[in-house]
This record gives sequence, C-alpha cells and structure tokens, in this order.
Amino acid sequence: MKRSVRNSVSALMLSILMLTVSVLSLSTPSTAQIGIGISVRIGPPALPVYAQPVCPGPGYLWTPGYWSWNDDGGYYWVPGTWVVAPVGMLWTPGYWGFAGGFYGWHAGYWGPHVGFYGGINYGFGYSGVGFAGGEWRGGGFFYNRAVMNVNVVNVTNVYSRTVVVNNVHTSFNGPGGIEARPTAQEEAYAREPHRAALPEQAQHERAASENRASFASENHGRPAIAATGKPGEFNGPRVARASAAGGNVNDRAEAPSENRSTQNREQAASGDSAKSNKAEPAPKNNQKPPKAEPKRSGGGERR
Repeated sequence: MKRSVRNSVSALMLSILMLTVSVLSLSTPSTAQIGIGISVRIGPPALPVYAQPVCPGPGYLWTPGYWSWNDDGGYYWVPGTWVVAPVGMLWTPGYWGFAGGFYGWHAGYWGPHVGFYGGINYGFGYSGVGFAGGEWRGGGFFYNRAVMNVNVVNVTNVYSRTVVVNNVHTSFNGPGGIEARPTAQEEAYAREPHRAALPEQAQHERAASENRASFASENHGRPAIAATGKPGEFNGPRVARASAAGGNVNDRAEAPSENRSTQNREQAASGDSAKSNKAEPAPKNNQKPPKAEPKRSGGGERR
C-alpha cells in the first residue's frame, strides 16, 4: 500500500514538473534572444538578389533567407521559404550583429509582433524595421500584394499597400554594416511570449547545411537555391535561383567559430578597450580575413 502511494505521489510530482516546464517555455523569451548562439571573426556575405516564389496557399508566412555558419565550410545560404505560421504570430528574422570583435548570430522567433532584426533589409516586407508584408485579421492572414507574390486564385485574403524599397544588401548589424539600434517598442516586443523556429524551419536549415552548393565557397554569394516554395523543397518549379550576388564575397571564412555568451563577449570588449584608447578601424564585410592561428592542445520586392 505504501509503495503504491509513493508511486502515485512521484507520478503527480513528475506531471507538475512537466507542466511547469511547458508553461515557462511559452511565457519566456527564447534563449536565442537572451544570448548569442555562435560567433565568428568574419562578417557574412551580402544578401543575394532573388525573386520570391509564389505563396503556396492561405496561412503561409514568408521567412527570408539568411547566411548561416558551419565550422567546416564557413557561411552557407539558408533559402527563404514559405512556412505555415502559428495563428496570430509573425516571424522576426534572425540577424548577425558585430560587437567586441565578433559577429554573433541572433536567432529569429515567432511572436505577436515583429521585433528588432538588426535593421537588415531582407526584402518582401522586411525592410529593416517591422513587417509590411501582411497582417492578421481575426484567425486569417491577409497578404499585402505590393510586396508578396500571391496568386489570388489560391489566396483571397489580400490587400495592396505601397512600400518604399531600398535595395541595400548588407547582411549584418554594427560597425561596417547597418548601424541600427532597437527602439523601446522593439525591445518590449522581444520580451513578449514567443517561440523559437518551428521544426520544419530547423530541418530546412539542416538540409541547406548538407548541400555543398549552399556554401559561399561554392556559390560565391549567388546560390542556385536562393528561395523555395516550402521548407526543404530544393527541387521543382517553386525553387528560385539568385540572379546576382549582393556584393563581393569572401569565398570561405578561415577563422574558427567560438561559442561565447553575451556576458563573456562584453567582458572581452571592455578588456580590449582598456588596453588602448585608440579605436581600431571597423572590419569590412568584403575584406579577406586573416588565417586563423593553429589550435593549441589543452545571410520579388528587391530580389
């Protein structure tokens, strides 16, 4: 009898713990917004120029392409794609930010509003601030046809609102790139309950990392698969090729990546400042990087 009671209590405690973890995961900002997941010593290539594939159907939201990083091959392009959005949520794209001598990746997230994404002009409604590609009205998403490639035969929730387009292809925030800072409202949006990338988005990125043609060292900033109709759909008529590279490209980043928290990076930056009051010139996105020292033992509207 006592053993049965103990088992029941243990099961109850486990259920409470699992419920608590679930609630916390929905009510707190994603860890990607609190710290930096990965940082490297050289900036990403400019964003390529490409056209947006047609929207597959109602409920899909555009997630722009970006340059991601692989220690073995350097930067590789993750194609922009249409994703079935969580109802009522919008996508805040991830971005690279330069600080303390490193380029750090701030992962994107889903939330009720679009927050800060470095001022990067991803196009198709993501001009650097906010999102002009559409809006939720009740339980349905309405598309702005001025910037979204929507077939009105398949999608009837549409409107048209002119958007000013600036064809800037810089792919990172900070000195030498886009020097934008989050507004108080954008910072508040980042603190709203939100969720990380969907499993199909993570799988889409992983598939890109396994395709040698995705790497800047192979495509020189002009990927053959720049955008897709759906996540992981790398073949077929809804695949868009880049029409041009957005700028000069470092074919391969030679410096190793470093996983560093925001706190450690800030400490390193303050330490460097203490050594010398003379400001060093900001690194150029198009400069050829120095070779890494050997390890010791012990990335439509404008496209």
